[in-house]
Amino acid sequence: MTAAANGRADEADAGSRLLAAELTTEIEFLTARARAIGSSRANTLLAPLGLKVRSYAVLSLACSGLNPSQRELADFLSLDPSQIVALVDQLEQRRAVTREQDPRDRRSKGITATDEGVRLHDEARNAIRRAEAESLAPLDTGEREQLRALLRRIAFDAAE
Repeated sequence: MTAAANGRADEADAGSRLLAAELTTEIEFLTARARAIGSSRANTLLAPLGLKVRSYAVLSLACSGLNPSQRELADFLSLDPSQIVALVDQLEQRRAVTREQDPRDRRSKGITATDEGVRLHDEARNAIRRAEAESLAPLDTGEREQLRALLRRIAFDAAE
């Protein structure tokens, strides 16, 4: 066995051995690990499109027809407003979104997808669906829907 293969085998043994740790029963750890694995998988599939999970989220909301403001994006995505500005700037430079006067608040700009943004979103949504299918492969359809419903309750009911 090569040194590299031996190192990978040692890592696999350590990972299996650590499954006995109490940490692996803690919800916060499990959700953080699942998120890290899912985000990594999604970022890999989004990379050819020049996107990451966060920029995809902004683009997806811009394509929703709801014309969210940057403040709404920051609040909804639980990101710092400066991060939203940077993400919108990047998407705007790609001509995927525009900032338009928000009819609800003239001091605010709504973020709207362009035709190019809609095309990019369609491709990115397919990548996200592939990443989700890979991440959720161990679950059957019913378990996937149950997980989705439970996560929505945690994500949105807890925020109220």
